[in-house]
Amino acid sequence: MENNFLIDSDELPESALAKKHRLETDPSSRTDHMKYLPGMDVIESDVCQKVMSEMKSYDYTKYTAADVRRALAKDKCDIEDFKALLSPAAEPYLEQMAAKAKLETSRHFGNTVYLFTPLYIANYCENYCVYCGFNCYNKINRLKLTMEQIEHEMKVIADSGMEEILILTGESPAKSDVKYIGEACKIARKYFRMVGIEIYPVNVDDYKYLHECGVDYVTVFQETYDTDKYETLHLMGNKRVWPYRFDAQERALMGGMRGVAFSALLGLSDFRKDALASALHVYYLQRKYPYAEMSLSCPRLRPIINNDTINPLDVGEKQLCQILCAYRIFLPFVGITVSSRETAEFRNGIVKIAATKVSAGVSTGIGDHEEKYTGIESDEDCGDEQFEISDGRSLKKMYSDISEEGLQPVFNDYIFVS
Repeated sequence: MENNFLIDSDELPESALAKKHRLETDPSSRTDHMKYLPGMDVIESDVCQKVMSEMKSYDYTKYTAADVRRALAKDKCDIEDFKALLSPAAEPYLEQMAAKAKLETSRHFGNTVYLFTPLYIANYCENYCVYCGFNCYNKINRLKLTMEQIEHEMKVIADSGMEEILILTGESPAKSDVKYIGEACKIARKYFRMVGIEIYPVNVDDYKYLHECGVDYVTVFQETYDTDKYETLHLMGNKRVWPYRFDAQERALMGGMRGVAFSALLGLSDFRKDALASALHVYYLQRKYPYAEMSLSCPRLRPIINNDTINPLDVGEKQLCQILCAYRIFLPFVGITVSSRETAEFRNGIVKIAATKVSAGVSTGIGDHEEKYTGIESDEDCGDEQFEISDGRSLKKMYSDISEEGLQPVFNDYIFVS
């Protein structure tokens, strides 16, 4: 078992400490965040240009109550309507938005709520993202699970009744390479009907390999679509390259993935513009790849180890609800996931309106599902978490609560024909 720090800030050599300081204080010392690094696939696509053009020209202060009422009265929501629904002018109409969103959700998804759980298999990271608990300069307990440990964790989860798993790693190709992730996915295929990954972006051939290993879909958070803000938050590592990250979902589809998921991390920058860009990213790719399943998440910033002051900028639950309702009205067929970053009360409410998928039995640490799911304490060390969760309900409790809301929790809605 590997169990150490990638970078221990208490024991850094002076040169590393100096580099950290330069990265934080001197923008000229950082690599160009808009320039691809050697070995990164560059694909021909106009999606980024379309999304960024709409986002940069979006002035949400110009929309009026009349624009919002007009958008709510229409059977089909276009881009201008969506912009109005994201604007401050729509806040007094949240109740009407929720009613329309609930109708669309019921029409396209029925009375069901899909359940899944994440499994972090490693927390090593080579990026310096100032808001993330895994960042390479944050002093945390690092761990990479062996294949035997991964299988044990997956069996514990599968024994609970869960049928979908989302496999996550820190962003370290050196510690968690594509082959390592692929082998984990092969194990997952033995236990779960649905396998997703949320890892560092990779090239088309790598996504093709992972798909052959059993992966169904790929989740990538763009974090923020504001390129200037992105530059100040991602100071080192491959993640710093903004356009390579933007095209990750399209490369995944080119590699044969059945579905892809999108999100900004709300609270890093202007949340209305980030919400617009996230939805338009889906909108334009949906038209280019109409056969693919696409979904949106809506994470907000959460506190991390060694920094409990990290919180979303200007994004309260009311604003989050507005975004989710606007997503549903604009993209009625798209799945919407609300993670354990949010409170149990908020998630109980939003699944009745717009969300179609929630996580349960969640841990963002490494190697601790045995204790979480069975109560049996392990003698082995665990890796520290990426962020603090807000809703720690077990699968059993989540299933019960959703049922009490009059909804039907489901574990699988696919039939695979060989």
